[in-house]
Amino acid sequence: MSKRKAMTSEKASWVKRKGHEDAREFAEALGIGKEFKSDPQAKKDVIDFEGYSYSVKSGEKKWQIFLYGENRFRKDYIFKGMNGLGEIFLECINSFPKFRHEYLKNKRIYKERLQKPMRKLCAKLQEKRLLGAFIDKSMFNSGEVDFLVIKHEGVFHVFWGEDVVKIFVENFKVENSKAKSKNQMDDQKVIFKVQNKTIGEIEMRNDSEVHYREIKFWLDKKRTFNLLQANFKRKKKFNNKIILYDKAINKLLKKLMKPSKEV
Repeated sequence: MSKRKAMTSEKASWVKRKGHEDAREFAEALGIGKEFKSDPQAKKDVIDFEGYSYSVKSGEKKWQIFLYGENRFRKDYIFKGMNGLGEIFLECINSFPKFRHEYLKNKRIYKERLQKPMRKLCAKLQEKRLLGAFIDKSMFNSGEVDFLVIKHEGVFHVFWGEDVVKIFVENFKVENSKAKSKNQMDDQKVIFKVQNKTIGEIEMRNDSEVHYREIKFWLDKKRTFNLLQANFKRKKKFNNKIILYDKAINKLLKKLMKPSKEV
């Protein structure tokens, strides 16, 4: 939908390798070692000896939380069970023709079709309960992932997943996008804002044959990290590479840590 260039296959491969490297580095810092377990399909980048699972995020600008096509929303029972949310995602996708060359002939018609389901999606996610379920599903596979880990300036910051969902629900303002130029149209995205600054978006990907009729949910790394840090009162160092926050301290203290000073 935008004029940005699609990520090259080389760049995508580099991002994937970097993600594996960061997960391995975190696992080693946690004391698991190089031969750690993971389940990327379930968003579990690292699984420790006790069965706790961690979603490890690094990156400098944005995190792609998901990029899903039609089949995902048709087959995923959790999305289908979210008070019609899965059906609205399918409406967004089916606003566009099956073949991209048809879309390119008259983009405006299909963008106009997208407006109605995007407005419906926004209205649904303005309901706090449903917003929480969506975030929990998207980031933590509906509670199957226990912790969010953010790598920032070489240090891994560990947050309990339920805390993260709560903070997002309390702070996210949900609205539709508005055109900023004559070539754009209103209501093409769902925008998540904190203090009037965009922290994430749900948008359609129609920019290439590879990524056509796909829905992307992304979050801004810096603003997300700042939001979480501003809303957590306690933090403890596990070691020079890992800092635990609030309930992550309680959950992991006995299992991982020797007594240490709060920072």
